[in-house]
Amino acid sequence: MSESAILERAQRFLSALRHCQVLGLQVHQATAEGLTLCLPYSPQIIGNPETGVIHGGAITTLMDTTCGISTVCVLPEFEICPTLDLRIDYMHPAEPHKNVYGFAECYRVTPNIIFTRGYAYQDDPTQPIAHVVGTFMRMGKIAQGGGNLKKDIQGGAQ
Repeated sequence: MSESAILERAQRFLSALRHCQVLGLQVHQATAEGLTLCLPYSPQIIGNPETGVIHGGAITTLMDTTCGISTVCVLPEFEICPTLDLRIDYMHPAEPHKNVYGFAECYRVTPNIIFTRGYAYQDDPTQPIAHVVGTFMRMGKIAQGGGNLKKDIQGGAQ
């Protein structure tokens, strides 16, 4: 699938999620290697009004969404893939008044489960705010016993 098709699919998926619209999440980049979303800083996501630090729930939503939508970067056809498990390790708080970016990649795709990993950052991806790993249940035709995984993934991780 072309990178423009991956980007379009990711944007379409994100635009269908109302809570992501409210948070202002935007697709920053989408390729076969992974997905980066942007969470713009705004007063609505402040967790501590005295410091202006972003609420952890907004970061969690960013990372769950990034991992979940990263599945469209590797699957040949769109599938609903609900979150089975998500683990986030917070390294340090996000700096106030700065956007947060979330990157995720799918590192293993099986007929039933997709495994993802990623990180949240602000200015420098090498200084992450948080690390994440997530698993997502496949609900498409392959998971239901149809299709050919090897053919459908077309050389991707198996």
